[in-house]
Amino acid sequence: MSSFEFLPTNNMFNLENLHNTTCFLCIIMNPCINTCLLSFYTSEEICKCGYSKEAHNVKAIKPEDFVGETWNKHRHVLEVPTNAFGEIQFDGLQQTTAKYARVSSETSPEVLYRLLTEQWHLLPPNLLISVTGGAKNFNLKPHLRNMFHRGLIKVAQTTGAWIITGGTNAGVMKHVGQAVRDYSLSNSMQGQIVAIGVATWGVIHNRDALINEEGCFPALYMTDKTSQGRLSCLDKNHTHFLLVDDGTHGHYGVEIELRTCLEKCISGKQLGKKDSSVTIPVVCVVLEGGPGTLNTIFNAMKNGTPCVIFEGTGRIADVIAQVSGLPLQQITITLIHQLMEKFFGQEYKKFTEFSVIEWTKKVCRLHNLLFETLTLDCWKTQLELAVAWNRVDIAKTEIFTEDSLWSSADLHQAMFSALVGNKPQFVTLLLENGMSLRKFLQNEETLCNLYREMPSCFFLRKLAKRVHSKADLLSKNNGAPRPAGEVAQRDASSDVFLWAVLQNNRDLAEIAWEQVFNTQTDSDRVRAYSQPWIYPRNRAGIHPGVLTCVPGVFSECYNTDEERALKLLVHVSNFWGGTTSLWLALKAEDKRFVALSGVQAFMTRVWCGELSVDNHILRVLICMLFFPLIYTGFLAFSAPDKPLSCWDRLVSLYGSPQVKFYWNIVSYFFFLNLFAGVLMMDFHATPSVPELLLYVWVFSLVCEEFRQVRLEIMLHSKLYITDLWNILDVLSILLFFHFRLTSELFYAGKIVLCIDFVVFCLRLMAIFTISQTLGPKIIIVRRMMKDLFFFMFLLSIWVVAYGVAKQGILIHNDTRLDWIFRGAIYEPYLIIFGNFPENLAGKLRFMNPKCPILNENHTPVFPEWLTITMLCVYLLFANILLLNLLIAIFNFTFQEVQDNTDRIWKFQRYELIKEYHSRPAAPPPFIIFSYTRFYLSLCVITVHVYLCIFPIIQAFTSLSHFFNHFLEDQTEAMELLSWEALMKDRYLLSVKQETSRSTDRLILDTAQK
Repeated sequence: MSSFEFLPTNNMFNLENLHNTTCFLCIIMNPCINTCLLSFYTSEEICKCGYSKEAHNVKAIKPEDFVGETWNKHRHVLEVPTNAFGEIQFDGLQQTTAKYARVSSETSPEVLYRLLTEQWHLLPPNLLISVTGGAKNFNLKPHLRNMFHRGLIKVAQTTGAWIITGGTNAGVMKHVGQAVRDYSLSNSMQGQIVAIGVATWGVIHNRDALINEEGCFPALYMTDKTSQGRLSCLDKNHTHFLLVDDGTHGHYGVEIELRTCLEKCISGKQLGKKDSSVTIPVVCVVLEGGPGTLNTIFNAMKNGTPCVIFEGTGRIADVIAQVSGLPLQQITITLIHQLMEKFFGQEYKKFTEFSVIEWTKKVCRLHNLLFETLTLDCWKTQLELAVAWNRVDIAKTEIFTEDSLWSSADLHQAMFSALVGNKPQFVTLLLENGMSLRKFLQNEETLCNLYREMPSCFFLRKLAKRVHSKADLLSKNNGAPRPAGEVAQRDASSDVFLWAVLQNNRDLAEIAWEQVFNTQTDSDRVRAYSQPWIYPRNRAGIHPGVLTCVPGVFSECYNTDEERALKLLVHVSNFWGGTTSLWLALKAEDKRFVALSGVQAFMTRVWCGELSVDNHILRVLICMLFFPLIYTGFLAFSAPDKPLSCWDRLVSLYGSPQVKFYWNIVSYFFFLNLFAGVLMMDFHATPSVPELLLYVWVFSLVCEEFRQVRLEIMLHSKLYITDLWNILDVLSILLFFHFRLTSELFYAGKIVLCIDFVVFCLRLMAIFTISQTLGPKIIIVRRMMKDLFFFMFLLSIWVVAYGVAKQGILIHNDTRLDWIFRGAIYEPYLIIFGNFPENLAGKLRFMNPKCPILNENHTPVFPEWLTITMLCVYLLFANILLLNLLIAIFNFTFQEVQDNTDRIWKFQRYELIKEYHSRPAAPPPFIIFSYTRFYLSLCVITVHVYLCIFPIIQAFTSLSHFFNHFLEDQTEAMELLSWEALMKDRYLLSVKQETSRSTDRLILDTAQK
């Protein structure tokens, strides 16, 4: 046989460099290079290796070099780099492809495993299924064939198993290939079943098509059973092939030893990613088979490999199945004789008495091994295997039985594997069977390990590093261990919940959320984390709607007990830096949660302050003007049972955000009237008294803007300048003071103030956001302004295109820039609205040609028909197409906002309530006295001065001041959270019952039956 050398020897696979995949395909193989004298050849000149004389190299066919030697494959075979590797493309209607490599029978199984995982990029298996049995075609009953196909594919799919067979298109290998094919046709989008064929290179028909020194990508392989003779064709339904070569031709069974070593190597690998005592399990599946199959089963059982014997497939499989249920005393030589004669038929006559006796001994030994295996107590190992295979059904029925008792510590490793492996059903099962998350995360290193196992991402890696660093700092806390009580106080469910959310794993997040003690705060914190202003550069793919049950839980709480539900909104969580669920929901812009009736009821209470929410607006307005009515019972207060002094009633009235708002409306209208009067009637070089009053008024507005900026910074809120209304405030104030203080720019300053008046009028729209009717309309206007801004870019293209072309035709060499702008931009823009100006600002008609080229009749030579045509086309696109497009855009925006009007308005309402709740009671310009008192109190830093200076006007407060009305002690807080957990369980139960009664669920249950 010739020596095949198809890759340079310096490209051999380097075991010391596991990552150098460029040299991985240099797999050694064994062509025979030697024969002995002519006696080595038959009359047809066939060597002992099975190849013809012509297939050997020059050195091998020189008999004088090997005089007196006997052919031996271990001495007369040379290993050279492989020349057959790449991809096989099979013929037929479905041109399937498979990876392959020709390897030596002496190849290390570790090298082959690296070939499979590193070069061919197969994921390490969770189970290895070795299928053996009849190598020749045998009849398999249809129901057995279907059972085998379904069972094999179900196990391989659910466990992520590798299936290893002989790889040829015959016998049991053919049935495995058909099972893989049927799965691939019906589940093309669910991943590929790995079926590895380990076959003998010397018995492969048409193997010459696989040889190429540079590799075949692909190699066209023809399956021709009619001409294969004693050889075998590869099965086209396998996904990978290892073709074992020992330098011989036509000798079967060459691959058995290497296949056994490979299976043993794989079975020694660690199962899963984390350190575990469990290795990859191996199972041997047997269909039919002869005496060689019996030896395979016997060796597998001795090595601790379980075997599945498929009864009904014939021959040795049925013999073993018949005796498996019998007592050992009944398994005799006579019985084996009878069974062999029954299931082997005519083949039985070829067996000797000695062979039958040896087989009887092996069958008895298999019987003993079977019962030894059944008595082993390995439930913990079985649980880890069930988690790795994601077989919840097996765990429920076989592991977590009524007789089994599990401690939380026994389930820790399984819980870690289930979390890292994203197996939510197993996480639920473990929690139901006594798994304690608090004990699971009692060791802080466990949480660090969870973060280390997160997917590769810059943000997540940085987060895991910080968590690990934090744990190290805590452990090095002056060498003192943390108190056990401090560790116990930490809600472990919250840690798992956040860990799942950071991976955007909704299923695990919902399971952990069900275990969280303070569900609303944790859920709202997640929504806050999902906002771009938290991590503007790297949001880690956090989905803001990971949980959808929180509104339902709060609604359940509110419908049961309104007062307790409102306390839950403002319950301070120490685990989250002293924040509340309401504050987090508002910062996360969770409009669905804020729009709940319970949240709106709380906001209404804040809006009314100490006044009752049942007061009609007319009563409030009347008491604003005639405050003595508050002492007559004309106006109700929120705490009617609590006695209020006259001063408390007065403070409650004018300190109410609702009353502050009404006074500020009146003040703002007076401000606009004063502003308009100064601009139109009393604006001189020397400021008049009304103008000076206007300056004082604007200065009070400046003080209010500074207060809002300071409050936003204190609350760690988003940037103040990002709000549209705040932008208008700052812009109007800057414009106001820009030019007026310079006498040389007196008139320019007035122009700026006129523009400033427009900005102040636009700011008036913010006041109407409190209105349920006008509030959504203002939002629609804001959205439409954005649409209009981008639409103008599209419109400007047509305006400039038509205007420049028209101006160039009508006017020749005009150098007046103002006239060019009027003719090229202004006039085309006005034409859209149907206006054709002939005279602008007293000037001559700019449409008349300034210096046109005239013909002999002294008339312009420009083509009038062209300008008319251009005008018609321009009007067609600008007036009809683009304007209708703008109308469609506006209609879409209106409909989009209109469908969510209630939700958007309720969320927008919060901003106004927050602003006026923290505002001083006096409206501008009197508000300046409040700021004077506040800054004086900061300077004096005495409580006496703070309480005595200007006592009539209430100091400004923050929204958190109102929360103090709901603060509870520690015992009440625990009772409140326990009640919330009860309401959560009640809500989840109602959801499950509703889901089980749904039509879709009933149809699904019926289909599964």
